[in-house]
Amino acid sequence: HVQLVESGGGSVQPGGSLRLSCAAAENALSSRCMGWFRQAPGKEREGVAKIDRGGSKSYADSVKGRFTISKDDAKNTLYLQMSSLKPEDTAMYYCAAGRVFGYCTSFPHWGQGTQVTVS
Repeated sequence: HVQLVESGGGSVQPGGSLRLSCAAAENALSSRCMGWFRQAPGKEREGVAKIDRGGSKSYADSVKGRFTISKDDAKNTLYLQMSSLKPEDTAMYYCAAGRVFGYCTSFPHWGQGTQVTVS
């Protein structure tokens, strides 16, 4: 099991920025696809951004141009830089890790989440 701990959430006004971090307890990032997901009250969880083992990134259409996913393998940390935040970005944000040498289609490891509120 890969332990993931998110941080960096909080409350921000529309148009503001936040950077989320996800610390892994082991050298997990370089061999796995990593992703950020979010879930708003009453809505299904949705994928926000993913970064595969080779560093290729993908984003949900709703966040393209505003959010940037990155990782620091040496620090075992995944990041999500969020800019131009909108009220509809309000949600619990989760970090997730895929299987070793796996694809970005399955994420068996999840963090506890960090709340982002835009109002």
